Amino acid sequence: MKKIIVTGGLGFIGSNLIELLINKNYYVINVDKVTYSSNFYNTREFKKSKKYKFVKCDIKDKKIRKILYQHKPVAIFNLAAETHVDRSIDSPKNFIQSNIVGIFNLLECFREYTKKYNSKLIHISTDEVYGDILSGRSSENYPYKPSSPYAASKAASDHLVYSYVRTFKIPAIVTNCSNNYGPKQHPEKLIPKLIYNILNNKPLPIYGKGTNSREWIYVKDHCEALLKVFYKGKIGEFYNIGSNKNLNNLQVSKELIKISKSVIKIGKKVKILFVKDRPGHDIRYALNSNKIKSKLNWKPRTNFRQGIKLTFNWYLKNKNYYKSLAKKDIIKRLGTK
Repeated sequence: MKKIIVTGGLGFIGSNLIELLINKNYYVINVDKVTYSSNFYNTREFKKSKKYKFVKCDIKDKKIRKILYQHKPVAIFNLAAETHVDRSIDSPKNFIQSNIVGIFNLLECFREYTKKYNSKLIHISTDEVYGDILSGRSSENYPYKPSSPYAASKAASDHLVYSYVRTFKIPAIVTNCSNNYGPKQHPEKLIPKLIYNILNNKPLPIYGKGTNSREWIYVKDHCEALLKVFYKGKIGEFYNIGSNKNLNNLQVSKELIKISKSVIKIGKKVKILFVKDRPGHDIRYALNSNKIKSKLNWKPRTNFRQGIKLTFNWYLKNKNYYKSLAKKDIIKRLGTK
């Protein structure tokens, strides 16, 4: 059975990807350093599977080298990263350490490993590296103009990966994805936070006037795209992964209220509440994903209405997920500096 390493596999996208890989009959080694956003609840369905192993390790640690040589993976999907913009405003240092120093160590270990064994590194990044896209859609050739410490640290990691492809000929590919939503996402992010507030009869906090626009993709569609990149992607290439569907935060909130009303009786306090915007908040992200669609024959399967209903129902059936998190990480406002 072929082995694959997923870093950051206790997180949102990582745990969904592991589920897909196990279903595709891969043996998955989940490497995660276990932070506030890591959650063993996310792996409960497959934690006893004979095709799954968890290893506690920070990608900054030299232990990564040992893990590679021990398991000899045919691929690494790197999802280990600090990801929340608001937290990067409060504490940029953590983002530099994880997203730049961490990827440097991973690349060094991978470079040595691939001198002896065939493997691929799929480095998962974000559309936020492109910065504000006020009109049109950013292709893979678009310049990087990150606005937050988070986005800047991810941009740096992308550049590091590409430099190792060019200089050291490592077999690596970079993907840049739009905003994900779906099961198992930490409620510091917009959609699960809104769902938490709906389920707990609280107001729905929206930054500014709610006009900030994001391109939304259902997490399981993203994972299918990552698998396609692993199978058919070209070494050294960048692939944008998006749905081509933009909604602003106000539209997302209204859609969630509508969905929730069709499923449960919501409380009187569930109303949109506009709050002070965060510093440097980009107005719009939008990806041009024509490359992955034409070159790798991938396209998303789940429209937003389907995906948001699946997402709401998952949180409704998994209220214990919220109980597995520190309450302060759910309700505390960050990024106001």
